[in-house]
Amino acid sequence: MADHSPRAEFLGGVRAELPLLLGVVPFGLIFGVLGLAVGMPGWAVVLSSSLVFGGSSQVVFAQLWGGGTPPPVMVATVGVVNLRHLLYSAAVADYLRDLPWRWKLLLAYLLTDEAFAAAIGRLRDGPATAHRHFFLLGTGFTLWAGWQVATLGGVLLGAAIPEHWSLDFSIALTFIALLVLSVHRRSDAWAAIAAAAVVLPALALPHKLGLLVAAGVGIAFGLFMCRFDRKKP
Repeated sequence: MADHSPRAEFLGGVRAELPLLLGVVPFGLIFGVLGLAVGMPGWAVVLSSSLVFGGSSQVVFAQLWGGGTPPPVMVATVGVVNLRHLLYSAAVADYLRDLPWRWKLLLAYLLTDEAFAAAIGRLRDGPATAHRHFFLLGTGFTLWAGWQVATLGGVLLGAAIPEHWSLDFSIALTFIALLVLSVHRRSDAWAAIAAAAVVLPALALPHKLGLLVAAGVGIAFGLFMCRFDRKKP
């Protein structure tokens, strides 16, 4: 008989998440280095990994910090980038409905891209046991711990890099890589095209608001184009 105790479920989540750290750790190192490169204090770089806990949104935050963007605009922009987490929350809501609020709040904090990807199969297709939420706890905690260590490593590495080595260009390269990896459907591509078409003329807006406007247009256009995606047979 399969073991579905809290310990077994948690360790199952850890094992499911570990392979994904191969991509997470290098990204965390890059963010730690880039945070210092745009002028963030080391403590702020490390703290953002606990408070924001989202790779792409943290890179956006660092870029806006380096540009002297007002805090309300930074908060709004990071919120837009993290809107996808609402979809993850909706996908797991039925499986966690009966948990007390303290569990829901903890798992909501840990529910990020890779943690969701590693846990949704267990929640959706596995047995509906009383302790299955420990599997999501295992994936989320493993990702969280790996991200914190990687960010700290990036800060320590960045502190050793000479100041005349300009690393700002790496932010653009990082976003290009994220964009390429995230385009899976026709609507994804159209969303990216719409945002790109808007962001260049919107650069004239003050306080880096062009980024927020372009993100909003891309999301809206992507949602509109979803109806034209090819349906799976």
